[in-house]
Amino acid sequence: MTSALQLQKFQFGNDTIELFVPDAAHIQNSYRQQLKNNPSLTAPYWSQLWAASHALAGFLANNTAYIYNKKVLELAAGLALPSLVAAQYASEVVCSDYVPEAVALMQQSIIHNRLTNVQSSLIDWNHLPHDIATDVLLLSDINYEPTAFDTLLHVVQSFLAKNTTVILATPQRIMAKPFIEKLLAWCVHQEDITIQQQQQAVATTVLVFKGTGNQ
Repeated sequence: MTSALQLQKFQFGNDTIELFVPDAAHIQNSYRQQLKNNPSLTAPYWSQLWAASHALAGFLANNTAYIYNKKVLELAAGLALPSLVAAQYASEVVCSDYVPEAVALMQQSIIHNRLTNVQSSLIDWNHLPHDIATDVLLLSDINYEPTAFDTLLHVVQSFLAKNTTVILATPQRIMAKPFIEKLLAWCVHQEDITIQQQQQAVATTVLVFKGTGNQ
């Protein structure tokens, strides 16, 4: 995969982040070849920079008080753009995914940007360590599969119960609404952000959730 990487630059205020992004055609060709031998193989969603991830990164850059000097964890981070932005302000950042290739690529971006307060980690939200804890949890475009909503809801609520601030970015898909509606009781801020991606305007929403013990 290394030979099929592109280095993309992103500007958020005064912060410049350079991110390694896989070549889409290379990833799709590789996926189709592997699918022949493994029909149950999950599509490589991690390899794309989704609009919600871009929206979350921009939101963090514009609302640094949520993450300033905090411990931050991003689950299902994919290419981890929000984590790399958060690292400019947070005391510690863990960017994670359940796909080893994603975690390896995150690490390349971390090293390239010379970030010393970030680590990449292999974490599956279906099997979270019982003692996992963070000040701020980042999630972007995770509520796209209705069969996973119950698990995701449990994950988010478990962090809220630990007084974690949860910041979630989501495209404005109809199928995503039932999941979001179950969390609105904890919502303290909501912001609509339009991202220009591949000559299209993608409407996204960033929501901030806080447990009752948060200040």
